[in-house]
Amino acid sequence: MLAEIKGLNEECGVFGVWGHKDAAQLTYYALHALQHRGQEGTGIVVNDGNTLKVVKGEGLVTEIFTADRMAELTGNTAIGHVRYATAGGGGYENVQPLLFHSQTGSLALAHNGNLVNANSLKHQLEAQGSIFQTSSDTEVLAHLIRRSGFPNMNDKVKNALSMLKGAYAYLILTETELMVALDPHGLRPLSLGCLGDAYVVASETCAFDVIGAEYIRDVEPGELLIINENGIKSEMFSVSSTKAICTMEYVYFSRPDSNIQGINVHTARKNMGKRLAMEAPIEADVVTGVPDSSISAAIGYAEESGIPYEMGLIKNKYVGRTFIQPSQSLREQGVKMKLSAVRGVVEGKRVVMVDDSIVRGTTSRRIVKMLKEAGATEVHVVISSPPIKNPCYYGIDTSSKEELIASDKSVEEIRQLIGADSLTFLSLEGMLVSLGQSEGTNGFCLGCFTGNYPTEIYPDTLQYYYQKG
Repeated sequence: MLAEIKGLNEECGVFGVWGHKDAAQLTYYALHALQHRGQEGTGIVVNDGNTLKVVKGEGLVTEIFTADRMAELTGNTAIGHVRYATAGGGGYENVQPLLFHSQTGSLALAHNGNLVNANSLKHQLEAQGSIFQTSSDTEVLAHLIRRSGFPNMNDKVKNALSMLKGAYAYLILTETELMVALDPHGLRPLSLGCLGDAYVVASETCAFDVIGAEYIRDVEPGELLIINENGIKSEMFSVSSTKAICTMEYVYFSRPDSNIQGINVHTARKNMGKRLAMEAPIEADVVTGVPDSSISAAIGYAEESGIPYEMGLIKNKYVGRTFIQPSQSLREQGVKMKLSAVRGVVEGKRVVMVDDSIVRGTTSRRIVKMLKEAGATEVHVVISSPPIKNPCYYGIDTSSKEELIASDKSVEEIRQLIGADSLTFLSLEGMLVSLGQSEGTNGFCLGCFTGNYPTEIYPDTLQYYYQKG
């Protein structure tokens, strides 16, 4: 994926396992499968039956979990996390899972999402005497649980969760239980599976495939799963009438071999490409997709249009992690490092270039230029999602509104800026139809496209994004 140079970054990925002798090893392989969701930091916490132990660090899964460090992680229960820094920024202290010790027991947290009322809650908790160890919004839940007046852990957790607003898929590990919670709107994906007698949970089902686990079902919005030696129990801590899974999970973030809410990601993207071909018929010689997330849509466009699909762009998989460099100049250089145009495919051809989104426009401009320098006579850009005009407040870094090129520019203005011969975005209706939604918008969050968010956005959260701009 080109998230690191497009300014569109994954949020995080979580995985948990209860009741397997190789819990840490399974978590390692699952996190590797989820690596696309975050490359800045990773960690694993295991329960050896008596204590919780953590190994974590800034870097990729294969960098942090060496053979020696994996040997430290023994136990039949574990939770793991891969991170892209959104709220709180980077730093070792913010790498998850977060582990807390107290006289009443230990608690580990892994979180995918973003709390839109985190700062408000932090101010309240600090006024009551809490001292935060990190700048991550994830830590808020630990303080709310510890300060809850309820006598048992289940009620403490449900009470704490009821105070949170925004997107969250939480894994909560203690010495005796693994608890799994999804926000009342189901903004982030989370699935339950099994491996023999063991239970597993993951942000994406591709993690189950890697370890040989069987998918059971998706975790429901507002649901709390409690897994312990007595088995698994489901309770609802909140009921929401507005289910709103993030549409960008299908467009861009999730792996094509994952299934989310019963929809295969590859199939959804292919449908978007087919719909694009219906909405934007173009006379051209070849169709090519921007690797990797746009390949499925490009195949769909080619099938529907009858124009041959070709590998006109090649991704270099062995480039260093240039996404850690924040400057625009280095971001632009990163495009050349990560992509190459195949002259033998595009020279003298009219090219349809399929991409999943346009954020700043930098990457699109560079790729169009690259294709034309390789001899393409025309480059027609088609985007398999509507224009992104608004920030995401739920854990996806789509920058401030001021940095989103579609927030204040027309399609024609964007076309001129990126140098394309034509530019077409998939319609909102076309995207929803591709996801099996024949009427209305129920079931999906469309905030980045429409500006209509499923939750209240708190003033301090708006101020944070304003300052980013």
